[in-house]
Amino acid sequence: MHFLIDTNILIYRLKNMGNVNDNFLKYQNEPMCVSVVSYGELVYGAEKSKSVEKNLKTVHEIKDIFPLADITSDIMDVFGSIKAHVQKIGKTSDDMDLLIAATAIANEMTLVTHNTKHFEHIPNLKLTDWF
Repeated sequence: MHFLIDTNILIYRLKNMGNVNDNFLKYQNEPMCVSVVSYGELVYGAEKSKSVEKNLKTVHEIKDIFPLADITSDIMDVFGSIKAHVQKIGKTSDDMDLLIAATAIANEMTLVTHNTKHFEHIPNLKLTDWF
């Protein structure tokens, strides 16, 4: 199984919250990566924090630990499809969340997130919550 780690799970790992660290240990031999979208969200969070340099250092370390999944044309095809679906069923979703979901779907990964409500209406998306 391949895991795409969502932004909130990375933050919970850094803060040692919930069962996140236990689950990272449990699945340590499974392939894991982070979307470039989540990476960008982490950079944004670090830039607006009170400890910019310290937090940016941590974000850059995350990039060194986890491979980053870049946005590809295949991911954008899935993004367009799921965005149209979400609108047709009358739901709203943040484009960043849809890009993360599209990355997981296009790469046949399971998205690890604590924000399952943001993603549960997206077809063909495998979700798990490590919190």
